[in-house]
Amino acid sequence: MKGRGNGLLLHLTSLPSPFGIGDLGPWAYKFIDFLAEARQSYWQILPLNPTDLGRGNSPYHSASAFAGNPLLISPELLFQDGLLNQEDLSGQGKFSEARVDYFEARSFKERLLHQAFEHFKTSKENHDYEEFRAQNAYWLDDYTFFMALKAHFRGEVWSEWPEALRERNPDDLESMGKTLQDAIEREAFLQYLFFKQWYMLKDYCNKKDIKIIGDMPIYVVHDSADLWVRPELCKLDEKRRPLAVAGVPPDYFSETGQLWGNPVYRWDVLKERGYDWWIQRLEHAFSLFDFVRIDHFRGFVSYWEVGADEKNAINGKWVEAPAEDFFRVILDRFPEAPIIAEDLGLITPDVWEVMDHFGFPGMKVLLFAFGDDLPTNPYAPHNYIKNCVVYTGTHDNNTARGWFEKEAKPEEKTRLAIYLGREIAAKEVHWELVRLAMMSVANTAIIPMQDILGLGEPSRMNRPAKKDGNWKWRLLPDQLTPSLTRRLLEMTQIYGRA
Repeated sequence: MKGRGNGLLLHLTSLPSPFGIGDLGPWAYKFIDFLAEARQSYWQILPLNPTDLGRGNSPYHSASAFAGNPLLISPELLFQDGLLNQEDLSGQGKFSEARVDYFEARSFKERLLHQAFEHFKTSKENHDYEEFRAQNAYWLDDYTFFMALKAHFRGEVWSEWPEALRERNPDDLESMGKTLQDAIEREAFLQYLFFKQWYMLKDYCNKKDIKIIGDMPIYVVHDSADLWVRPELCKLDEKRRPLAVAGVPPDYFSETGQLWGNPVYRWDVLKERGYDWWIQRLEHAFSLFDFVRIDHFRGFVSYWEVGADEKNAINGKWVEAPAEDFFRVILDRFPEAPIIAEDLGLITPDVWEVMDHFGFPGMKVLLFAFGDDLPTNPYAPHNYIKNCVVYTGTHDNNTARGWFEKEAKPEEKTRLAIYLGREIAAKEVHWELVRLAMMSVANTAIIPMQDILGLGEPSRMNRPAKKDGNWKWRLLPDQLTPSLTRRLLEMTQIYGRA
């Protein structure tokens, strides 16, 4: 990420739309136009993978490391393509503009997508669909089969399926494949729609000279197509259940740590195979995004391993991973790998050594800058290097205003006032932090949309370690005003980031 640039963080689900959840339709293009008018260089989003109602709709918990989320498919674009008619689009309930209702949005969109599939089956023109299936067969065939089986077994975890299917007996797979042929075809069709719409949007974005920063969770989910097909990649027992899971020890967000529940990798197996699965995964991500932020980057250096029967993350241990060997192989394959390392939390010097060795930019968060040891605090702007990405906050933090009103200690407010040279009120703290980010030496500054708008704690996107109520905030249609565009543009230009 060379040269000075600026961008905004806004996930697709947070965009306005008439269907209860943001998607790849007209408002995504309007948001890109807003970014272009304000001379922004980047649009950062969260993972695009399918989400699970039963897991709080977290984009970091998915049945596939490769598939796209059908909830993000735009019905309006399907109407333009002739896959839906006006009658199909009518009859939706009145959705909230301010919050995503995942249950209602999913129910409505599943009906629409079923109608689109029925229209598609009678269509004669599907050459690009067949091309999509062929090009993506290396992950698509397994994913579609997995999702069809999940539906057949009413959502049961794959490790509890009949042994023959759990162990992928070829004869049983062939038999079930014939039985579930229509369901498999439907899942493939949904992925075709998602990726067709995504690449159209990315192309529009890039033509406006805006780069997309995507997001990749380091771990995969146990109940996923990835581990059903490749159980040897992670520490599983003989019945394919997790032996050890990932998390982090007690930290800023939780006194008992965070127990994510994702199985940890068998790095010895990955290394023996030349990291082939990771190469496929990264190649896929690099085709989707211009830059990839890898969540929990420190897990490549050492990771917090917890027994699968533990109730929290306190009783874990650090286990080393082969970071240098891994990234040497990755950079041999992708010499200019556009990786951003999420290096927040409990970070030890060996993590920064790996990042520095390979030239990966890390993250700086201004909400962490005004605690103790201000002179040496790595998040304070005077300690930044050029090769980093500065944020006011991330999707896991409170908004800037919410932090100032609800979380900042008196001494933090005092240090912030000293840093700024004056006392500030809660209603202006967001622009002051935006200013600090933009005027810093960091090559890249990314601001959550909530902080551009000066919104408070109710607009927070995620509360780590809490399962419910997350990922629901939405941008309102009337919030992208000409005055907001002008102010963002002026600040971007003043600090040489346009």
